[in-house]
Amino acid sequence: MNIGNYRTVEEWEKLVGEEVRAMRVANDLDQTRLALLADVSVGALSNLERGKGSSLKTVVAVIRALGRTDWLEALAPPVAVSPMRMLRAKQKSPRKRVRVRTSESRPGGYR
Repeated sequence: MNIGNYRTVEEWEKLVGEEVRAMRVANDLDQTRLALLADVSVGALSNLERGKGSSLKTVVAVIRALGRTDWLEALAPPVAVSPMRMLRAKQKSPRKRVRVRTSESRPGGYR
């Protein structure tokens, strides 16, 4: 089921596997060599490429071995604005009271 930007877990596994395989082939590596470089088993690499379930450790190791850590960086971009810093800044600034003049309140005296 692929509705708009929504993909199932299985679809994502297949897509990631296809990208890993394409990068491996583009780098002229066979599965044995890439598995050795990534320090994973050939079976784990094969499962990853086929989208048949892989551990996060395998995914990270293979992506690092392919020199594509930018993929990993895209998953967790640095936070530009810290929510905690915003909260602290908000707490430091005192609240200012706004007075609204009504017809009952006149400057310089009582009614």
